[in-house]
Amino acid sequence: MDIVDELIQGREAFHRHEWLAARDRLSAPDLTTLEPADLHALATSAYLVGDMETCVQAWQRSFQLHSDAGDHLAAARDALWLTLALVNSNNEAAGRGWQATAARLLDAEPGDVAERGFLQVHQMFQAVFSGHFEEAFELAVSAAESGRRHRLPDLVAVGLMCQGRLTMYSGRVPEGLALLDEAMAQVAAGGVSPIIAGMAYCTMIDACQEIDDYRRMADWTRMLSHWCEKQPDLVPYTGQCSVHRAQIMRVNGAWSDALEELELAQARYEGLGLGDAVGEVFYQRGEVLRLQGEVEAATAAYEGAAGHGHDPQPGLTLLWLSQGRVEAAVAVVRRLLDELPDPVHRSRVLPASVEVLIAGGDIDGAAAAAEELERVASGFGTAALSASAEYAKGSVSLARSEPGAALPHLRLAWRSWLDLGARYQAAWARARIGQAFRAMGDEDSAKAELVVAGRTFEEIGAAPARAEVERLLGGGRPDGLTPRELEVLRLVAAGRTNPQIAAELFLSEKTVARHLSNIFGKTNVTSRTAAAAYAFQHQLA
Repeated sequence: MDIVDELIQGREAFHRHEWLAARDRLSAPDLTTLEPADLHALATSAYLVGDMETCVQAWQRSFQLHSDAGDHLAAARDALWLTLALVNSNNEAAGRGWQATAARLLDAEPGDVAERGFLQVHQMFQAVFSGHFEEAFELAVSAAESGRRHRLPDLVAVGLMCQGRLTMYSGRVPEGLALLDEAMAQVAAGGVSPIIAGMAYCTMIDACQEIDDYRRMADWTRMLSHWCEKQPDLVPYTGQCSVHRAQIMRVNGAWSDALEELELAQARYEGLGLGDAVGEVFYQRGEVLRLQGEVEAATAAYEGAAGHGHDPQPGLTLLWLSQGRVEAAVAVVRRLLDELPDPVHRSRVLPASVEVLIAGGDIDGAAAAAEELERVASGFGTAALSASAEYAKGSVSLARSEPGAALPHLRLAWRSWLDLGARYQAAWARARIGQAFRAMGDEDSAKAELVVAGRTFEEIGAAPARAEVERLLGGGRPDGLTPRELEVLRLVAAGRTNPQIAAELFLSEKTVARHLSNIFGKTNVTSRTAAAAYAFQHQLA
């Protein structure tokens, strides 16, 4: 086959989105013989099959041809594509060098040119990473407007995506999602290039995941999967696709399938040299293993996440809580609540904060976190986060020995999670309902709820949760605690002093002290705070 035939077949493969064939055919001739249009097709195809070396070489060659011809705008465009390719492949220093080259070329160009909009996109990302969010938003708006003026769907889509995420982080979640929907409309219309389309899909799904919008996330993940399946040679976005599928499987209780998807994602990310992205894989793996009760494996997964630059919290904190490391867990959630300023990121830690603060005996702190979660969920308008808020409020009411007040919240959480297919969370809501029934004296109803919750935990492989329910079904009295000791323990967990407990149970303070001493001995704790933590860990309070 001669060079002309190779080029023709390469161009045809490119238009059919057969990226591997396009890369092979277009790279067969010497790059010095290719025209800029073929070089762009080669660079794009190479990018999409994960061949970053050929991608960079092709765009560098195109840049040289345009520079030699005096076409500074086209050369700047090549430099900006090189910036994207290099930054996305973790070669940020080289990428910023090409960004500076593009900026220098555009400084000499008068008037309104589209390339300046693409430069603003890169400047926007730098502003975000520097914490200059207002500047970043202005750059995103300007980039989208430039795209509209010049009829460039790529630029419109990127500008809208960035506006959407920044708007969400400012707390205006529905408005931010609307901007992301508008960006995806550009993709659906078919005018967006494959590289930008893949970025748009992943940005949209990441946004849904951050606010626990399970339904929306599942819908977009199905669309991303379909988009990837139509391009079997595609490499860069398949890792994200597997991660997102694993997240949905985790919510639905298909944990073995989720772990398999995460293995695929890790292999794909490592094949591309994307170490930072592997951190998310480790974190999601840790979440599944923690729920399964695989403490050592979960610890290793969270350590792997941290080692790849991904914050292992709040998952690691919940693992510590399950190990009885209550003080350490409380310290972490308090730090996180102090550090995280925007509602999106706070929404990721508020549910865990309520659980941890209750375990630590800080019921007022837990109540404040639950109230904030309720406000955030109301502003976001997502069913899963609203369910988390209802569950948090119900848990606080139980901790305050107010089972009647807890029931409406827990029932709302249970129904919402059941409707979303979130089996693990729904089962916990049901277990809490059982505890409320028991506290109200309705033991038969309590056992009925706990049996169903335990069966669900067994079916999905949630060993720690199943063990807790089994203890509750045994009367809720682990370690040989008597019914009276259990009453005293619950009041200790509710923050009552010995004189208050004595008055409430019609006992002498000396008898309360004796019961408390027995509780300490049976549960192997040495303080009231540790006793309260024991009660919450064993779902007794």
